[in-house]
Amino acid sequence: MIQKSIPSLFTIGNLMLGMFGIMMAFDGKLSMAAIMVIIAMLLDGLDGRVARALKCESEFGKELDSLSDVVSFGVAPALIMYLTSLQDMNSALGWTVTAIFPVFGALRLARFNVRPGIPGYFVGLPIPAAGGVLATLALFHKDVSAPFMIVATLLLSYLMVSTVKYPNFKKIGFPKKAVIGAPVVIVIAVAVAVVFPEQIAKLIFALLALYALYGFRQSLGLLTARRQRRRRKRRTEDKVYHSKNG
Repeated sequence: MIQKSIPSLFTIGNLMLGMFGIMMAFDGKLSMAAIMVIIAMLLDGLDGRVARALKCESEFGKELDSLSDVVSFGVAPALIMYLTSLQDMNSALGWTVTAIFPVFGALRLARFNVRPGIPGYFVGLPIPAAGGVLATLALFHKDVSAPFMIVATLLLSYLMVSTVKYPNFKKIGFPKKAVIGAPVVIVIAVAVAVVFPEQIAKLIFALLALYALYGFRQSLGLLTARRQRRRRKRRTEDKVYHSKNG
């Protein structure tokens, strides 16, 4: 019974960190709020692996994970972004953009839970990656304009519900014995993040932004390929038509 509860402890930790991030953002501790989201990502990446290593995956854990993700990677990053960049602008626009992000994140998770996926890939940008980008991007609020933040938020929201394929690294597991070392990894990560909050947040931002942009580039590539196929098809049809009526 205790063994079966271990993965859920990681998930609950993820949820608690999301709440800590929200409260820190309201207290003006924006760097630490972003760090809470980043550490929550670590726990989110571990809970499924721990469950598979201990062979105790369950529907309960799956649903708890999704609910936690909405808070930690949907609500928390959106609030961090709002408090840093949109709080002083038109309230209706700021509220709407802020709300769109967790709503689209919830839609992304609902689709993930009910539809069969593609082996080795995520369909749409995973909400932890999107939330990580948004939370850490907010740290640059002094260097970027509010309109840029709005565009970034809407782009990340779109990528979550898109059908763009992203590499899935969550299936990379580890042996049962390695579960014992998971708390050590978490403690080390927390210690490094607390000592170097801004540096770690910006490093994570760079890595996650590249991951998110990979999918955006893939999306543009697919769109271009479709247009080229349509053009070739039209040219072929035109040639056939002219050959018949020439």
